[in-house]
Amino acid sequence: MALSKNKIQFIISLQKKKVRDEEGFFIIEGDKIVREYILSDNKIKTLIAKPEFISGLPADQTRKADEVIPVSYDELKKVSTLKTPHNAMAIVKIPEKSLNSPAVLKNLCIALDFIQDPGNLGTIIRAAAWFGLKDIVCSETCVDVYNPKVIQATMGAILNVNVHYTSLPEFLNQAIETGTQVYGTVLDGESIYSADLQKKGVILLGNESKGISEELVPLITRKIMIPKYTDAQNGIDSLNAGMAASIVFSEFARRDH
Repeated sequence: MALSKNKIQFIISLQKKKVRDEEGFFIIEGDKIVREYILSDNKIKTLIAKPEFISGLPADQTRKADEVIPVSYDELKKVSTLKTPHNAMAIVKIPEKSLNSPAVLKNLCIALDFIQDPGNLGTIIRAAAWFGLKDIVCSETCVDVYNPKVIQATMGAILNVNVHYTSLPEFLNQAIETGTQVYGTVLDGESIYSADLQKKGVILLGNESKGISEELVPLITRKIMIPKYTDAQNGIDSLNAGMAASIVFSEFARRDH
C-alpha cells in the first residue's frame, strides 16, 4: 500500500488542532514512541514506517494497526514534523476521557495554568509519569496535548498520564470544598524543602513568563517556591517550567516514601 496524496494531506492536516478535534486522531512520531504505542493496547489507525522498521516488529504487533504503509525516507520527510524524520510514525485515535474531579482529587494531581510551550508541557507530562502522578488538569488556555511537539517531548510518557482540559477556577474551588490543599508555586511562597507537603493535593503551576493568573492566586491554600542557592544574578533569574515542575514533583515524591 503506497502513501497516497490524500493520505499525505490528511497526515499534514493533523498538525492543526481544529482538524485533530474534528477527526479524533493525532500523530505520534519516532521509533521509541511508536513501538511503545504498539506494545500498549492503544488503537493505531495507520502505521507509516520504513520497511526495516516494520520487518523488525513481531507479526502480532503489526496486526494491531488497521493499516500498515511501508514508505521510503523521502516519503516520511513529506509528512514528518521533524527536520530529520525517524523510521516510523503513526496515526492514533484520541482516547475518550472525561474529567472526574472527585476521583482525581483523591490523589496528588497537577493543575497547569496557561502553559504555552509544547516542549514544556511534554516535559511536565514526562516528569509526572516518572514520579507516579496520574492526572494533569490544564486550563483551556494551555497548549493542546496532542500537538505533535508535545507528544514528541513526552517520549511515550503520555501513555501513563491522563491530561484533562477544564475551567481551573471551577476545578480548584472543588478542591477547596473537599478540603484539598492547593499548592501554588509563587515567588513569595515557603521553601518547598521546609513546607508541609501532604500525600494528596493539587500542585498548581503557572505560565512560563507570567506565573499563576491573578484570578487563581486567591485559590492557593499553601504557597510554595523553589529557593535559589546562589547570589549570581545574570542568566539565572528563573527556572524553565519543565525543570521547576520536576523539582516540585520530586520533593512531593520524596516525602511520600
